[in-house]
Amino acid sequence: MTRHATRLLTDDGASPSRNLRRLLLAGFLLLAAPCFAQQAPALHWTTLDGSSASLEQWKGRPVLLNYWASWCGPCLKELPDLQRLSQAQGKVPGGLRVVGVALDEADAAAALRDQLKLTYPQLVEPDGPPGSAARFGNSAGTLPFSVLLDGEGRVLRTHHGPLDAAELAQWAAIAGTAK
Repeated sequence: MTRHATRLLTDDGASPSRNLRRLLLAGFLLLAAPCFAQQAPALHWTTLDGSSASLEQWKGRPVLLNYWASWCGPCLKELPDLQRLSQAQGKVPGGLRVVGVALDEADAAAALRDQLKLTYPQLVEPDGPPGSAARFGNSAGTLPFSVLLDGEGRVLRTHHGPLDAAELAQWAAIAGTAK
């Protein structure tokens, strides 16, 4: 909550109608906060086949970026749910695009992709600071780490740790692509 919203809620002996107006204004400020979402930075990665990829190539479509590594147990548990979401969203016009960012060696990431039969895009980024996840607020380097972007590249949500199938469905709904 912003400092101004906090001040609005402070009881200073104002009349009940003034306090009600303050509460309504504070509620509006909280609801309007997503309208002022942070714009995603311009990011560039390498695909598992060695070509270049950037966040810009998915502009116009909501994106779920999922940072993972082959050595991360919670990541391995989450990847099949992300695959199912990607398959379901692929059938929705303008559906949510799932994109994996492996903080791993390309060979290790490719082996896991093949083993789990992951069909959504997989990118690689060297593990270590300051990775692109830090630019979304993950300065601690938590894995898995997910970022939900709208079609204009604005950050809608971030999440430290694994997302389960129900949470992924909520993210699709937030992105406006629920099936």
